[in-house]
Amino acid sequence: MDLQLKDKLALVSGSTAGIGLAIATALAREGARVIVNGRKQEAVDAAVAQLKASTGADVLGFAGDLSKADAADELARRYPGVEILVNNLGIFEPKPFEEIPDEDWLRFFDVNVLSGVRLARLFLPSMKRANWGRIIFVSSESGLQIPTEMVHYGVTKTAQIAAARGIAESVAGTGITVNSVLPGPTRSRGVGDFVDSLAKAGGKSAAQVEQEFFEHVRPTSLIKRFATTEEVASLVAYVASPLASATTGAALRVDGGVVKSAF
Repeated sequence: MDLQLKDKLALVSGSTAGIGLAIATALAREGARVIVNGRKQEAVDAAVAQLKASTGADVLGFAGDLSKADAADELARRYPGVEILVNNLGIFEPKPFEEIPDEDWLRFFDVNVLSGVRLARLFLPSMKRANWGRIIFVSSESGLQIPTEMVHYGVTKTAQIAAARGIAESVAGTGITVNSVLPGPTRSRGVGDFVDSLAKAGGKSAAQVEQEFFEHVRPTSLIKRFATTEEVASLVAYVASPLASATTGAALRVDGGVVKSAF
């Protein structure tokens, strides 16, 4: 299927690894001009080289912490014509609620929520002038089912869903769509490292840890495994395309059925 993304300028924040890199790869394979982002120049350079080699696409890079206003402003000055914005930048950290200080709450909000809100604010004017654009927040099933092991993370993911819906309402009747995508447990780099550390500490294999996770922590999963980053990226690529023009203001689940709801 041709997603009609050829030469569209797409920014994927936090895209040097994991879900972000998979999204950047999927968009590049569809012909989009992709801006890869990470905090460190060497990581950005490596991801750009990898994408160019694997897709043959025009891949650009921007090194900077997009949870900071000055970095976002510099990005918008360098690439003012972003047509597809994928707000993937995010952090997570398991921690008991009573041990989460104000500083962590503020840090999580800055990275997970405000970074995407700020970028949307910066690029919406050009999207409005063109009467076309795509804004996608990569949220999580944790925004619907707040995990007790990281309440602060879940709250920021709920906020992303709300932000996406509100921005979508503000551009009603235009060619701009705004959605959130909700992955479930996904074998990203961070999750893979976490599983491997648990396996090593418990003297188990990674496969055993994964099985126990879906038996006891996410028992409602219907696929009974971690999703791949490519499975998440496939949905994001479609939502970013002109073919998804009637999909807006939606919270779209790619959660492996973890959320126990038919809606």
